[in-house]
Amino acid sequence: MTRDDVIALVRDRLADILEIEPDQISEGDSFADDLDADSLALIELVEALEEELSDRTVGFRIEDEDLQDLKTVRDAVDYVYGQVGADS
Repeated sequence: MTRDDVIALVRDRLADILEIEPDQISEGDSFADDLDADSLALIELVEALEEELSDRTVGFRIEDEDLQDLKTVRDAVDYVYGQVGADS
């Protein structure tokens, strides 16, 4: 899975949750400040990513303590890519 694949996946899932178009989401966007995503939306994003990626990467999980470090779309992409990028 390439970094571009991860970006597309995060944007797609986040757009579904926030009910906006994926092209309205950029890597530099802050979840809270730019996208008005609350903690519930972030939890939904984590669950969607875990569900999508568990088929590709056995045991893929975003740890609760890591969630607080994910402030921007780029943070989420980097985290996910760090977990799955080397496996593909």
